[in-house]
Amino acid sequence: QLQASGGGSVQAGDSLRLSCAASTRAFSSYNMGWFRQAPGKEREFVAVIGYNGQTIYYADSVKDRFTVSRDNAKDMVYLQMSGLSPDDTAVYYCAAAPPTYYGSSWSRYNYYGQGTLVTVSS
Repeated sequence: QLQASGGGSVQAGDSLRLSCAASTRAFSSYNMGWFRQAPGKEREFVAVIGYNGQTIYYADSVKDRFTVSRDNAKDMVYLQMSGLSPDDTAVYYCAAAPPTYYGSSWSRYNYYGQGTLVTVSS
């Protein structure tokens, strides 16, 4: 019900925008999160945007470089990434959480999509 796209191979310092398309009803009722998992590492929280777009949190590692946004009319959520570094190489996932949850725990999200791979070379 969630499909992330937009990944690819880029150079350090480049920008990339990920998209997440939702086919679930009541998309505008869910907070939407982005997570990532690098090879050999645990999945980590990247960002979350509230159901109405007014509340946003970022992981410290991406703050000031990544921007999350959403378009409820199109059932889409985006992750604009800039200043990419090899440390950002990972599979990126979008996930949906209840409107009361703005946290970073993957298990608290109800719906998950297939990820999209971002590879950043130096």
